[in-house]
This record gives sequence, structure tokens and C-alpha cells, in this order.
Amino acid sequence: MKQAGTILIVDDDPDILTAGKLLLKREFEHLVTCSQPSEIPLLMARFHFDAILLDMNFGPGESSGFQGYSWLEKILQIQPNAVVIMITAHGGVNVAVEAMKKGATDFVAKPWQNEKLLATVSSAVALGRSRSEAQQLRKTNQELARVSNQPSQHPLLGESEAMQTVHSLIDRTAATDANVLILGENGTGKELVARALHSKSLRANQVFMSVDLGAVSETLFESELFGHKKGAFTGANEERVGRLQAANGGTLFLDEIGNLPLHLQAKLLTVLEQRKVTPLGANQPVDIDVRVIAATNVDKSSLNDESKFRQDLLFRLNTVEIALPPLRERIDDLQTLATHYLEHFSRKYDKPLKYLSPNATQAMRQYAWPGNIRALRHSIERAVILSMGEHIEAKDLQLSEAPLEPSSSPGSQMSDLAQSPASVVEELNLEKLEKIAIKQALTKHGYNISHAAKDLGLTRAALYRRMEKHGI
Repeated sequence: MKQAGTILIVDDDPDILTAGKLLLKREFEHLVTCSQPSEIPLLMARFHFDAILLDMNFGPGESSGFQGYSWLEKILQIQPNAVVIMITAHGGVNVAVEAMKKGATDFVAKPWQNEKLLATVSSAVALGRSRSEAQQLRKTNQELARVSNQPSQHPLLGESEAMQTVHSLIDRTAATDANVLILGENGTGKELVARALHSKSLRANQVFMSVDLGAVSETLFESELFGHKKGAFTGANEERVGRLQAANGGTLFLDEIGNLPLHLQAKLLTVLEQRKVTPLGANQPVDIDVRVIAATNVDKSSLNDESKFRQDLLFRLNTVEIALPPLRERIDDLQTLATHYLEHFSRKYDKPLKYLSPNATQAMRQYAWPGNIRALRHSIERAVILSMGEHIEAKDLQLSEAPLEPSSSPGSQMSDLAQSPASVVEELNLEKLEKIAIKQALTKHGYNISHAAKDLGLTRAALYRRMEKHGI
């Protein structure tokens, strides 16, 4: 069976062209011959050549090789990754070696041995394909980096004192390769901080890879992060590159790191210490160069508990620690955030831009925002869609039946619910019962979405949808 590939032979000797064509057409699908090197640019515009065989000299009496050098240079200007094999007369090896220094891939001496020519051209075609694949991979990676580094529609906003501290830490840390641990409740914008660190770093033109560890099952953890070889386990029908290797040269954001089981923490620590990753089923480790930014909604006391989180991994992750304040502690930023989301969702839904009425602003300032900025975003989105007045009113925000005081805690909310079991039993409306159950689960777990979802028998995504439906 013929090999896929298109070969160009350029020589002013018709016997060489005929011999080369007769030999190579038995092995390759397409052969193009050319006796005038001036036709090379036109031919390269018409065809993609996997290999080009180029004579060193054209015209009687020529033996310096300068013509071959000149056309080699022009070919590489047209196609920098072109694979060119120089054809030289016997005894012109030194000339051919000089051509290789100038960018040629290999050379053959004429009269050639058929087996040697076939082997040389086959190797050249394989090299050409590798170069094309590598170039395509670079373009793909550049596009991935460009897409992953696009500015967020919801930037990290806020000029309150608490947020000024966060911005200062980002500015001072971004340009380094120091690992960063971001602490904060759900919905405070931990991924936005990670993206800000990446965009201001020396890796800004490389990939930003985000992994939600709370959504990765234990059985798939190694395959997801480290990758696997074909046949490494049942169902591994093809090779897969892990997230760590895919983020090579860029930034890897590990969200929900606090939910990672201890035995998997040990495996992650080994990779981070050695800066090498071994895909499942592989024998050799692969070097990686990534900056790791981790985030968790787990409180610091739990992270400092050896029985829940490895302290050596914590030390590895928190070279710099950034604590994001909850929205209830940055009330001065509410107006800025609300205005941003009002403008964003008005454009998205093609609605007239409305601003908050005084009573809406007051209601927002009195609310504790247990879901933080994510809850604010959803509330504003609903208000933009449903508001019928000239301004956004408090009722349009659908915050809750009774605003929460900023000082209220999950524990006190839980006790309030527990004190009225009879009212829960008497209420048989399924929608209301679902809302009560979700609130109880959230308060029980301190608004840790992963733990609350597991307690309710839901996925994180399903819980988020129900929270949005009920305005929680």
C-alpha cells in the first residue's frame, strides 16, 4: 500500500527526474517533478509537499552548490518547516553538509541506491508530518490560551478597604511563580482572583486551566489530573493528557482543594514537589512547569487539622494566602457590583437600563448575602428580567421573606428553623418544603455547596439550579 504524501523532485537532469519518479511513485501517492527551479514558488502555492528533493546545481558546469543554497533559502522563506533533501553529485558531500547547516533535512548522493533513497524520503515525510502536527498543536495551544485568558464578563470589582487589601496582594504576588491559596466562602469570586493573578503574571500568554476538584470523583482523580495511556484501565480506549500536563507553561487553578481526600492529597503533593507527573499506565514521568493556584471554602481551622488536610501540602500551596471577604463585610462595594450587573444583564436581555430605588438599595444593605456575589448576580438578573417599574424595587430583588441581619450566623439560622418543626410538617407545599430543606442543608454545612449537595443527594450543579429557582 502506498504511503500518503506528496513529493516534489527538482532537477535539471531529465534522467534523474524519470528515475526518481519511477522509484518513488511505487511508494507514495503523489509525485511532482520540476526541471526549472523558478517554478518552485508556483508549485508550492498549488500543493502541500511532505518532502522536497532539490538538486544542488542547475546548468552545465555548475558544481559550487550556490544555486541549491539559494533555492533552499527561498523554499524555507515560503514554508519555514519544509522538509528538503538535497541531491548532490558523488563527491559533493561537503557541499551537502553545508546545505544541512542552512536548513536542509538530509541529502542523497547520485547515483543513489534505491533502498537508501526510499528510506531517506520515508523518514523525511514522517518528519514533515511531525513538524506539521507540532505547528498545529502550537496554534491550538495559542488559541486555547487566548480563549482562556479573555477578560471575564464579571471582573473583580470593589474598592472597599477589604478589597483594596486583596488587590494589593494580587499586584504584589502576580509577577512571581509563588503558589497561592485563596480562602473564601462560596460565591466570593475565588476564580476571579485566580484569573487576575494569571493575567498579571509572566505566564499570561499561556493556558489558564481550571479544575473543580469538588466535581471530580475519587476514581477519576488520577486520570483527570495526571492523564493515562491507552489500555491503562478498563475503558481507557485512547491516550489522554492530564490537566497538569495540559497546563504546562501556564497556570493550574485547583478549586475546592479542601474537599480532596487525604490519600489523594498525598499524590498531589508528590507531583507538586517533584514537578513531574506519571500518567496512569506509563513508565516514565513527564516534566511539568505549572504555577498552582488553589482555592477552598473550608475555614482555616479545618485546614490546620492534620486529620482533614495534610500540613505539608498546605505549606506547599499557601506560599501566599489571599482571604476573600464575604459580601456582608464589604457593603460599600454593593452599589458598584449592582450597577455592573444591572448594565450587564440589561445588555444581555435587551432590556432598558434601570437603577436601584432607595428601598432596593436599603434592602440590599440589610441583607446578609449568604450566597455572596453569586447570589447578588442572580438576584439582579431576576430583577432585570421581571421588573415592570421605572426602577428596580426591593420586591424585584426577591431577597427573602425577612432580611437577614449581618450578624446572623448559620448556627442561629439553623436553630430558628429547628424551633418550628410543627410548621414544617403542616406545610405540604412541595416547593416550599424543597426550599426549607435546601436552606437547612446549606446552614448545616456553613454554605459549603459540595457538602450540602451530598447531604441532599444532589449534584453541585443541581443544587445551584434549585438555589437560583428559590432565590436562595
